[in-house]
Amino acid sequence: MNNGDTAWLLVSAALVMFMTPGLALFYGGMVRRKNVLGTIVQSLVIIGLVSVEWALVGYSMAFGPDYGGIIGDLSWFGLSGVGLAPYKEYAATVPHQAFMVYQMMFAVITPALITGAFADRFRFSSFLVFSLLWALLVYNPVAHWVWGIGGWIRNMGALDFAGGTVVHITSGVSALAAALVVGKRKGFGADNMAPHNLPMTVTGAAILWFGWFGFNAGSALAAGELSTSAFVATHLAAASATLSWVFTEWVHRGKPTVLGAASGCVAGLVAITPASGFVTPLSAMAIGLAAGAACYGAVMMKGRLGYDDALDVVGVHCVGGTLGALATGVLATTVINPGGANGLFYGNAKLLAIQALAVAAVLIYSFVVSYGLLKVLDKLMGLRVSREDEMMGLDLSEHGEAGYTW
Repeated sequence: MNNGDTAWLLVSAALVMFMTPGLALFYGGMVRRKNVLGTIVQSLVIIGLVSVEWALVGYSMAFGPDYGGIIGDLSWFGLSGVGLAPYKEYAATVPHQAFMVYQMMFAVITPALITGAFADRFRFSSFLVFSLLWALLVYNPVAHWVWGIGGWIRNMGALDFAGGTVVHITSGVSALAAALVVGKRKGFGADNMAPHNLPMTVTGAAILWFGWFGFNAGSALAAGELSTSAFVATHLAAASATLSWVFTEWVHRGKPTVLGAASGCVAGLVAITPASGFVTPLSAMAIGLAAGAACYGAVMMKGRLGYDDALDVVGVHCVGGTLGALATGVLATTVINPGGANGLFYGNAKLLAIQALAVAAVLIYSFVVSYGLLKVLDKLMGLRVSREDEMMGLDLSEHGEAGYTW
């Protein structure tokens, strides 16, 4: 047991937890005034919902003893056997519960990311059922595939330091499924749907940037050289992507926007997530530069493709996560992390092929399961509020409250 490692992991868990309220502000400022509470409460409630699910069955499904390379068994149901002694297969120098609660915060924020795709129009009751089933059917299995001892993607040799596939690709492509099934907002393309409070969004982005140090550097599971390297890579990628998005938008649209700067930093954070523990500082900046421009382009394309992803989850998280996972296959080096592998740039083309296979598998599985789940829930209980309730806004129609009193 190492007290320094334990302290760092618990602080990192708190930082990652803080990201979900940060996401609430980030998303809350981007919607119209009448939907600010309805948007914020989804991230807030999901902290409670997924935390309880994780303690009961989620942690055992994701990290418990392997069952066929696909899922963990339920021998750790209700955290039975998850005590204060280290569990060396995952983290040899910290209490098992410290590792468990750190991973809990990843499980919490991932379904919260999806909510940006169906903002302004999703029933709260349907949201709760979907989020719980999605955690059970998508997040937990994919987490086991990629990170669990015996998981088939882990055994294949794929690298995902902090969740490019597990968090961002799963949520990003599931957001696409949600946008397609739920349909466009009423008045989309005709009404003014500009963000109602950009200072709130920037505050949320700042909290996300701050918390992401726990997300990535904490994934070293120890305070030391690797956590330092991941910390530096995370910051440089976010900084580079901020500049890349701003200047790309400036050239394309004639003006640099505040929303663009906030979106750019998040795009860089998303893209560096899988690579943060495997790449040099220069490689991290290259990933950030590519992510800012690529994610901006993806967001601009959604209008042509005809789907209404309200808060750009697909363009930032699906595209950014995919780019980061593939970039890991190119730029990873054992100089930074001897426990990883060299990528294409260092003479190992096989890693890029492995990364591509992992990305494809997670994309297909997450989309198919999410799409099917949403279709079933739509038939059973309905996904959207009524037209009248949507026009009134979710704050009043779903929650009986107003975000602002004039």
